[in-house]
Amino acid sequence: MMKKKSIPASKPFLILFLCQIISALDVPLDSKLLEELSQPPTITHQSPKDYIVDPRENIVIQCEAKGKPPPSFSWTRNGTHFDIDKDAQVTMKPNSGTLVINIMNGGKAEAYEGVYQCTARNERGAAISNNIVIRPSRSPLWTKEKLEPHQVREGDSLVLHCRPPVGLPPPIIFWMDNAFQRLPQSERVSQGLNGDLYFSNVQPEDTREDYICYARFNHTQTIQQKQPISVKVFSMDSLNDTIAANLSDTDIYGAKPVTERQPVLLTPTGSTSTKVELRGNVLLLECIAAGLPTPVIRWIKEGGELPANRTFFENFKKTLKIIDVSEADSGNYKCIARNTMGSVHHVISVTVKAAPYWITAPRNLVLSPGEDGTLICRANGNPKPSISWLANGVPIAIAPEDPSRKVDGDTIIFSHVQERSSAVYQCNASNEYGYLLANAFVNVLAEPPRILTPANKLYQVIADSPALLDCAYFGSPKPEIEWFKGVKGSILRGNEYVFHDNGTLEIPVAQKDSTGTYTCVARNELGKIQNEVHLEIKDPTMIIKQPEYKVVQRYGQVSFECIIKHDSTLLPTVIWLKDNDELPDDERFLVGKDNLTIMNVTDKDDGTYTCIVNTTLDSVSASAVLTVVAAPPTPAIIYARPNPPFDLELTGQLERTIDLSWIPGDENNSPITHFVIEYEDGLHEPGVWHYQTEVPGTQTTVQLKLSPYVNYSFRVVAVNKIGRSQPSEPSEQYLTKSASPDENPANVQGIGSEPDNLVITWESLKGFQSNGPGLQYKVSWRQKDVDDEWTSVIVANVSKYIVSGTPTFVPYEIKVQALNDLGYAPEPSEVIGHSGEDLPMVAPGNVQVHVINSTLAKVHWDPVPLKTVRGHLQGYKVYYWKVQSLSRRSRRHVEKKILTFRGNKTFGMLPGLEPYSSYKLNVRVVNGKGEGPASPDKVFKTPEGVPSSPSYLKITNPTLDSLTLEWGSPTHPNGVLTSYILKFQPINNTHELGPLVEIRIPANESSLILKNLNYSTRYKFYFNAQTSVGSGSQITEEAVTIMDEAGILHPAVGAGKVQPLYPRIRNVTTAAAETYANISWEYEGPDHANFYVEYGVAGSKEDWKKEIVNGSRSFFVLKGLTPGTAYKVRVGAEGLSGFRSSEDVFETGPAMASRQVDIATQGWFIGLMCAVALLILILLIVCFIRRNKGGKYPVKEKEDAHADPEIQPMKEDDGTFGEYRSLESDAEDHKPLKKGSRTPSDRTVKKEDSDDSLVDYGEGVNGQFNEDGSFIGQYSGKKEKEPAEGNESSEAPSPVNAMNSFV
Repeated sequence: MMKKKSIPASKPFLILFLCQIISALDVPLDSKLLEELSQPPTITHQSPKDYIVDPRENIVIQCEAKGKPPPSFSWTRNGTHFDIDKDAQVTMKPNSGTLVINIMNGGKAEAYEGVYQCTARNERGAAISNNIVIRPSRSPLWTKEKLEPHQVREGDSLVLHCRPPVGLPPPIIFWMDNAFQRLPQSERVSQGLNGDLYFSNVQPEDTREDYICYARFNHTQTIQQKQPISVKVFSMDSLNDTIAANLSDTDIYGAKPVTERQPVLLTPTGSTSTKVELRGNVLLLECIAAGLPTPVIRWIKEGGELPANRTFFENFKKTLKIIDVSEADSGNYKCIARNTMGSVHHVISVTVKAAPYWITAPRNLVLSPGEDGTLICRANGNPKPSISWLANGVPIAIAPEDPSRKVDGDTIIFSHVQERSSAVYQCNASNEYGYLLANAFVNVLAEPPRILTPANKLYQVIADSPALLDCAYFGSPKPEIEWFKGVKGSILRGNEYVFHDNGTLEIPVAQKDSTGTYTCVARNELGKIQNEVHLEIKDPTMIIKQPEYKVVQRYGQVSFECIIKHDSTLLPTVIWLKDNDELPDDERFLVGKDNLTIMNVTDKDDGTYTCIVNTTLDSVSASAVLTVVAAPPTPAIIYARPNPPFDLELTGQLERTIDLSWIPGDENNSPITHFVIEYEDGLHEPGVWHYQTEVPGTQTTVQLKLSPYVNYSFRVVAVNKIGRSQPSEPSEQYLTKSASPDENPANVQGIGSEPDNLVITWESLKGFQSNGPGLQYKVSWRQKDVDDEWTSVIVANVSKYIVSGTPTFVPYEIKVQALNDLGYAPEPSEVIGHSGEDLPMVAPGNVQVHVINSTLAKVHWDPVPLKTVRGHLQGYKVYYWKVQSLSRRSRRHVEKKILTFRGNKTFGMLPGLEPYSSYKLNVRVVNGKGEGPASPDKVFKTPEGVPSSPSYLKITNPTLDSLTLEWGSPTHPNGVLTSYILKFQPINNTHELGPLVEIRIPANESSLILKNLNYSTRYKFYFNAQTSVGSGSQITEEAVTIMDEAGILHPAVGAGKVQPLYPRIRNVTTAAAETYANISWEYEGPDHANFYVEYGVAGSKEDWKKEIVNGSRSFFVLKGLTPGTAYKVRVGAEGLSGFRSSEDVFETGPAMASRQVDIATQGWFIGLMCAVALLILILLIVCFIRRNKGGKYPVKEKEDAHADPEIQPMKEDDGTFGEYRSLESDAEDHKPLKKGSRTPSDRTVKKEDSDDSLVDYGEGVNGQFNEDGSFIGQYSGKKEKEPAEGNESSEAPSPVNAMNSFV
């Protein structure tokens, strides 16, 4: 035994501390021992401190404890004793402290809210549980609120508030639509930690009416739904349209375009905030920003780094998540939101507090009478927790006094304990964030020694290795251990032994003479006990011939030796490794008893090979390296298929086996990989060779399995990488003896072909499977579940037998047994078949139809009795067909539809029905034979639906202010039409937005004349039909009213004009005639743009032709086109690189109505020109007569002749309206007038942005008059002053001059 060292008395505190450590007993975890020792109670299982229960289910409050004797249990509720015997709803489980509160039979969970604590008590003390707070979960409904629709401008931010009801525990929040699909989230749209839905900027696609916030309460498995929230996003185009429709035509306005803006934080607000989190929890910090473009969020920690491996980013980096936080994670966290316009940041000051956590939790203490010990309870937290002690559940200050106990803060010191000192102590560490409660007992035991190691245990050890002999023990006081060798041996001492504190004896170097019996003795003041164990020393395992380093040429052969020596009583196992891994799964590696051989070595076989020898006691290994080298250069090698084997010999003939050997032919420079053995059955299939088996290329003999009654011949084929050899010459024949069959036919089936028969089929045996002559089959059958004898018949070598006169579709047990002249095969297994099926007898009953909507119905029926099916039930067929449409009352060809429902279903859905129609259906049952009778026809009707679009919409007879509309009724009215809805609005190039007009038209009308329309205006029409259910899809059409007689339109300045948001050309339209086309477009962008038109033949690769448009007008006429040709056209603006419209395609042909009206073809214009020409002619005649007479006409008459300007016709060069100007300016194109002519007054009309726009009237040059007011008849380049009177022109005016002077 090891000697005890003395301790100086000058250090009493150290003495006390060491005594506490050394003298405290460890109780071994031996189940038998633990059952016998007295032990204070220990809480083994309890409910969580904060226990939220489902109010619909029974409440189970766990409290399990162990102890010896078994403890009893009691409870307190809200600090007072809870008498469960007085409450019929409360029971305690047997042998347990677990409470079951019966809620499902009338109890209310709310009545049992409170703080519960369990006490487990026996004669050695009392343990207590945590304070268990019981609260029923709550999932309240959403409070009713009126939700106003959100109307938001495109690009603005938006927050949709969820504000879920306060539940216990808090609900999980998510957003979905009416179809229960989660709303997609992104960097732009995401859900915050509070459940609100944040939009950094809204887009038109965000418009919807079903933003729904859901709250899921997991405890009660319920989901509450908030009322849907409607969001409408106004794009700039639609906003401008709305503004224009509501402002007067004299207002100048323009909605601001979507502008980019720098980020602004939606949450949290302000520049700083604070956050407190508890140690060990998950820290979640959130920053969500608004801005355009969508801001990107970045997180940093001021003065430090984010903790690695514990930091995660969620919700598109808007949420910073740090798991398992500690005090070191306190600090300032900054989130930065940035986009191209700028950035904004927010600083969150995080403080990490801590609920109490253990540094040293008190541990159970087992002492002997008179020993000392300590209980230590140390905890930390932020703030620092306070420590308090309880004894058996009672505060230690008021607990019964124990002279052996002294409390010193977080430590209880025990001195000279006695058995009555046994108790359970509780340590409570608490601060404002929580508490810890630990039970630790002091168990004072007086027990005689016990040895726990089994008696006569055998230990086996390899020589020269350590030997450890166990002597597990227990006793109180702690026993002393002594070891002896032999029955009468002396106590073991000396350096050759080591004695461990747990009783184990160690022999560091065991020798052969160490073999023997060893005795362990344990004694204390209460008794003594001993135990014997046995030790055997074994010889070590050795490798006496180790593998050696080898160098081998590629495709050669190499062998490693591994010869071992071992103890005769041990069974060794040898394992070979390559490069410390298993050998490749390759048949080239052959493992023998003492060696490893590698055939046909390749480069990949290079490596280290290890031989490992294992026994139950030891393991040894040895390694060697294999190096593969290339073979020396040789002449070109010709590789070929091997020569056929020869000299086949049969030996060892038995009834079922035979040995075949052969000599391989030449390999032809490619090693033989394997041999294929084939056989011929000269008795049954002469001349046909079958595959028998194959063997590796290193093997030249094989034992073959034989079948009876076969006349065998064998041949061998050699195979290498090049291919197969020719077969060898056949061996001698060998006829095996006959025998009864070894097997029975396979795939036996019984299926009836007629209602009164059973067809039994099977797969016949092959020839050599018959095992002898006279192969036949014994076919047996009997009706299942009926006490009948087997009926059998023996048939020839066929594969079918028909049993007649059977009942319809009943189960039969069937078996087929093979036999020949020598006997029967083994008893066959039975299979179940059925006699023939017949058509079902009855139809499904109680057929009911439930119409779900106008296109879908659900049909139900009662299943038919299985006995009436008379076969395998395959399902039911539903026949249904449309009888008539309820709106037209016209019958048509009946097209029946069939739906099949597999299995024993009793309902099905009928999709694709036509609304407002009458249908019939019936149901039939189906088996393998066919269909049964139909059920009585069931009539049902579908309700009305919305109609299809009108079949056509024609617009004819355009006039100045009216259009005629004609239409056809919908092809599918799907109900009774109640009315038609017509909506229309003007479309033109001045951005004048006319209001959308809606007209309701009776359903019996098929045409309408629209009056009071604007002249020369394009209108777009939207037309649809209605039933009582709603409106159907609409049809659209466009038409143009003709131009007024005056041909001049004076639009109000700025009327209906919206400032464009960006330059664009849209709505390019064409109206083509045979040789020309009128192109018009709409332009939005800066004023004074110069346009051009590009065109070419559609599908041609020729370059575009370009025509410049005069001024900034928005129409142009392409002339010189080829009739009947498809053209492509597009419009662009000069100075805006790459800025042009999308392409439009048109085809020349007969003239079509277009937005531009050619006034040169209008009757009123032709009549006006004729009248003007006649007037001019009359005036010329008068002037000519007056000139010849030398007379003068007064100025007043000349001024009266200038009262009205004349209107120029369309220019022929571009087809547009010509510029309106005075005829004086026309004269200027020829010659300037002399001084003295008068300037016309107020002849200018400004051009406006319109398809009907007019150019300015040009000002004429000053015309020269004589004193009498007459024109000077001579034009010259000079402006000389003429005499006041008496001077007349010496030249009579030409008609052209006269016309010029007329104006």
